[in-house]
Amino acid sequence: MAIVIKTPEQIEKMREAGKNAAEVLDLIGEYVKPGVSTLELDDICHQHIVDVQKCIPAPLNYRGFPKSICTSVNQVICHGIPDAKKILKDGDIINIDVTVIKDGWHGDTSRMYYVGEPKPRAKKLVDVTYEAMKQGIQMVKPGVRLGDIGAAIQALAYKNRFSVVYEYCGHGIGQTFHEDPQVLHYGRAGTGVVLEKGMTFTIEPMINLGKRHSKLLGDGWTVVTKDRSLSAQFEHTIAVTDDGYDVLTESKNFPL
Repeated sequence: MAIVIKTPEQIEKMREAGKNAAEVLDLIGEYVKPGVSTLELDDICHQHIVDVQKCIPAPLNYRGFPKSICTSVNQVICHGIPDAKKILKDGDIINIDVTVIKDGWHGDTSRMYYVGEPKPRAKKLVDVTYEAMKQGIQMVKPGVRLGDIGAAIQALAYKNRFSVVYEYCGHGIGQTFHEDPQVLHYGRAGTGVVLEKGMTFTIEPMINLGKRHSKLLGDGWTVVTKDRSLSAQFEHTIAVTDDGYDVLTESKNFPL
């Protein structure tokens, strides 16, 4: 699959989708508290996306995924399935990943939330993961290679004695949920695809407190750390501009 370069008009359509995805994450934060199930969070997000925004929740039935958002708690790296039996408790950390389709275009973003009061190491992991995403995004401009971004994210994680998940990565996005290029969050500077204006993709580092190795659970979706250590992730959808980048999923509650 070739990389699809978007026109300015198409990028504006993606920005509209991105705004809606960001709005869902703005909305859901107040419901993340002890005693709430991840299925309740999914219900709230689904209702807002479908009934209020008149958008489509992209994950629902995508390759058989059964819910409208991903809810990844503690040692879950990504693709956690909302479940009535998964009740949030004080000290948990959770990533909520939202992708909406508006007028045929995708907006994809995720954030970490604390349930009650986080433990210091959990907070540091979340802070470093956010900083890794931010540093990666701030490198985006024409002429930069994807390997440069991956290497910078990996270096920051290693500096803090954390690890980077290899098996899951960022991706091109547009009228298709997942398209080229793959955006690895590790690598070697000076390698990989050269960025050019009109490319759109996600940067979404998954960083672990322990070792990088992951395990896919029997449901075929939920990915956990093999050593059961905590994992964190942040994600934005990015467009490459003439001289830098544009964050298409930014909101006042989630600035870069």
